[in-house]
Amino acid sequence: MRISILKKEKDNAHVERKARETEEMRLTAFSEDFLNQKVSPDEIEMVRQLIANAVRDGQMEALFYSFPSDLCTDRGRAINNNEPHWPETLQGKAREFFDHYQEHGRSQGYKLKAMVISFPGGVPGDIGLFLSWAPPVK
Repeated sequence: MRISILKKEKDNAHVERKARETEEMRLTAFSEDFLNQKVSPDEIEMVRQLIANAVRDGQMEALFYSFPSDLCTDRGRAINNNEPHWPETLQGKAREFFDHYQEHGRSQGYKLKAMVISFPGGVPGDIGLFLSWAPPVK
């Protein structure tokens, strides 16, 4: 009986370790792509489709991109504290999306905000970039 319990615990530990390794590999690949590649035309089209779907559904805002806070230069602190210089902490594709917004979206009346969307263990986890087209509040 004791041996079967130990075997089951060992098997469970092996499964958990494999899952962690797989997640680490996925995060490493995402980070490499995020930091070293440009935003692709497919990613831009995906954002356009997300926004179109949100507009069609009557929404005034949409989450269009998320990434780990570790990929900000300050690990998401400025975004979490809503500091005015938060865009300076963006890197990689997040910075490219922000720059694209500055060049094209802002002049069309869109608003962009970033916020922490998860807090695993009480610390900033993922950052979300949101695009809003709500009319100004009077």
